Amino acid sequence: MEIRIGDRVADVQLLSKEGNNVHISIDGVEYEVDVAMVERGGCSVLYAGKSYNAEFVRSDNGKDYKVNTNFSTYDVEIIDSSAKYLRMKKGSDELQDNKIVSPMPGKIVSIPVQVGDHLNAGDTAVVIEAMKMQSNYKVSSDCTVKEILIKEGDTVAADQVLILLTLDEDK
Repeated sequence: MEIRIGDRVADVQLLSKEGNNVHISIDGVEYEVDVAMVERGGCSVLYAGKSYNAEFVRSDNGKDYKVNTNFSTYDVEIIDSSAKYLRMKKGSDELQDNKIVSPMPGKIVSIPVQVGDHLNAGDTAVVIEAMKMQSNYKVSSDCTVKEILIKEGDTVAADQVLILLTLDEDK
């Protein structure tokens, strides 16, 4: 998943967790940390022999936080696969590309379309599970499924092309 802290966006992945021992990757760099949740949204992190404390104050939408440390406060936004997909769509003026691309690594849960199917804007083309959360990926323009490059149960990488489309305007 992506996490925005101020103007910085970091790719954060949970690699493993056993008790308080957490193995994570931040922008491809791996870290082993000991994380203990304490009262009232507090968190104690032990990394490389140093202790860090933070308080998390969750917003009403559940994806934005104020993170307070001893000396600083940070605005933090969790950008899940759905939010990333919507942001990518808005960045392209909501025009459908001729392909559906996985915004993050995950597992294909469902492909409710077949080659030759006509899709209307808003129809779901693929369902991906990432970080124990399922996300529906929808087309934003009318189109036809040209080729399906994955199958249910496949593990996919970020930026992997999943489905090729023929846009109605291309006909």
